[in-house]
Amino acid sequence: MPFSLLKFGLNKDYPFEQSPDLPQPSALKPAYDVVIIGGGGHGVATAYYLAKYHGITNVAVLEKAYLGGGNTARNTAVIRSNYLTPQGVRFYSESVKLFERLSNEFDFNIMYSQRGQLTLAHTDATVRAFRQRAEVNKHFGGRTELIDPVDIGELVPTLNLSPAGLPVLAGLWHQDGATARHDAVAWGYAKGATQRGVELHQLTEVTGIEVEAGRVTGVQTNRGRVSAGCVVQAVAGHSAELAQLAGFQIPIVAYPLQAMVTQPVKPFLNPLVSSSALHCYVQQTSRGEIVFGGGSDPYPLYGTRSTLELKESLMASAVEMFPFMSEMRLMRQWAGITDMTSDYSPIMGLSPVENYYLDAGWGTWGFKATPISGVTMAQLIASGGKVPELIAPFSLDRFDAFRQVNEMGATAASH
Repeated sequence: MPFSLLKFGLNKDYPFEQSPDLPQPSALKPAYDVVIIGGGGHGVATAYYLAKYHGITNVAVLEKAYLGGGNTARNTAVIRSNYLTPQGVRFYSESVKLFERLSNEFDFNIMYSQRGQLTLAHTDATVRAFRQRAEVNKHFGGRTELIDPVDIGELVPTLNLSPAGLPVLAGLWHQDGATARHDAVAWGYAKGATQRGVELHQLTEVTGIEVEAGRVTGVQTNRGRVSAGCVVQAVAGHSAELAQLAGFQIPIVAYPLQAMVTQPVKPFLNPLVSSSALHCYVQQTSRGEIVFGGGSDPYPLYGTRSTLELKESLMASAVEMFPFMSEMRLMRQWAGITDMTSDYSPIMGLSPVENYYLDAGWGTWGFKATPISGVTMAQLIASGGKVPELIAPFSLDRFDAFRQVNEMGATAASH
């Protein structure tokens, strides 16, 4: 690094310029109609739809770090709707439709790229499961079909059709699969929300939840107390911890989820490719980097460190799928904290505390649900607690009533 650049970066008089898309930081008001805890994609999306479609603008989004700096910044930006259950497919299909027009709605490019997702089947049982998934997806308007190895070879000519000695028997081809810039999505929602009067408070950590007679009344922060008409928690991997501050427990366990990326190379891979047997998925970004991802770490942990063990496992699986990748150089590795439920579906809607609403339990699928989560959570708040039909299956009380929405096999990576 040139000495002059280093000197400029360490200069105390470094000129800080606030983004023109977001207002200057301000003091917290003593009270808000809605307080949203979490300044990631879900938090700012909820604020945006509250302001735009319901006229509710006395809203504060409280983020303990910076805008979109949690799991929103630590995912692999995959968008899809090829899930297992009718409830899941309906929900994520609506999210895909919203993603398709976000750039125009924001007047802000989120770099949405519909490239399709291919999931490989290596056993007869997986083929049967994929056939069922394809039919469920078609029923709810998704473009998903089962294809044979010949079609797979045409879609991805560079793919090894017998990785690790496991011949590819078929593939689940999901044409609606896509990617988008995760930070751009958060910035687009934040821009639209703050332009309509919503306040975004970064570096504002919630340290306590005030509950009186079973009803939330306010929150305590590192910048003082704030009264609230209602509170929404959208804090991803820290969901269980925050719920405890409000006085109740939710069935969520946090696990680290790691990913990595190579140095950029010329484009050769358009679809997103994953293997149900190798528990690995591979995609190439618009900048030419190759992203590898897989399953969560096998132990609970509130940490975002990377490990050599998982790096070796993912790289070995990726090289089995694309042998020539053994010549590539790994550029960086990162991790997020996933909030996993026992049925691998989210928890949305009401909580045991009146006017305290839950947007949690997303595991590895939070980014792709960002738009529809914002829409439905805004509807829930604006209606005074009437749960929208689309998220009713994801209520917290399903665990007491044994109405789980099992999406355990809805990804090629084990969780």
